[in-house]
Amino acid sequence: MLTIERSIFMHSILVLFCAVSFGASAQTNWPNGQNVKIIVPFPGGASTLDSVVRTVTPEISKFLGSPVIVDNKPGAGTVIGVDATAKAIDNLTVGGVANSFTVNQSLIKTLPYNTTKDLQPVVLMARTANVLAVNPSLPVNNLKELIDYAKKHPGKLSYASFGNGTTAHFAGEMLKSMAGLYIVHIPYRGQGPALTDLIAGNVDLMFGNLPDFLPYIKSGKIKAIGTTYLTRAPLAPEIPTIAEQGFPTFETDSWYGIVAPSSMTKDAVDKMNQSINKALQDPAVKKIFGDKGIEIIGGSSAKFNEHIQSEIIKYERIVKSANMQPD
Repeated sequence: MLTIERSIFMHSILVLFCAVSFGASAQTNWPNGQNVKIIVPFPGGASTLDSVVRTVTPEISKFLGSPVIVDNKPGAGTVIGVDATAKAIDNLTVGGVANSFTVNQSLIKTLPYNTTKDLQPVVLMARTANVLAVNPSLPVNNLKELIDYAKKHPGKLSYASFGNGTTAHFAGEMLKSMAGLYIVHIPYRGQGPALTDLIAGNVDLMFGNLPDFLPYIKSGKIKAIGTTYLTRAPLAPEIPTIAEQGFPTFETDSWYGIVAPSSMTKDAVDKMNQSINKALQDPAVKKIFGDKGIEIIGGSSAKFNEHIQSEIIKYERIVKSANMQPD
């Protein structure tokens, strides 16, 4: 009888050991050959975030040993795509996010998800500088001349943005607040249409992504006034910063990160963080980003979390002071 009991006991231990070993192995081997999905809340090919994600995806797939699929879910100021990420329960879905992820926390009162509770940070991948540009017909060549001209013509100048709550809108409101200007905001549905009207002279000035604006600056179709890093942008070091032109704390950028549903396991989040960091250091990826003026960031999930929290605070302050409203 004792032998039988001992046999049963040993069998139970063996079963438990195998179960634990299998669970640990399954966890370590995530995603176990299954497809990993990255939801991008913008149309395909229509945003820098989409470009960043698609550039690193092949290298992420190599690291994970599993296919990585990009799924574009645009709409509602990125809310549709981010909500789809938050509600994913397959432990295989993450989402790309940009500044709007933290802007919407303050701008939209009825979000279908909780920014900080339903989602967790994975990694901050990269960022790009913004640039303030004007139509060449405007008789100004630097920030001081622009401010003087705007003050002499209050309410006569207009600045474009690619929508309420976008980085271009926030940058414009920051400049108005810091310089004490009265300039009319004209929101567009996307950077492309806004830039087209800036070139045509239908609006006077605009903040936008430096890599996208630079060809038009070089061709003389628009005129650069200042970039928005605290130091000069490596892509265009000849353009002075707004900070060095009298506003030392003026800084904006466009950033691109990855978040995961709060339900995703720590192992999966860590593995995604490692794979993306590895992809960002691939020589081919670094060259593509360098040519496009995209600055690689990378780092830990904790570092990205700190960035998210600081961005929420920054944008909340601007939303309140400018009384911004969603489209």
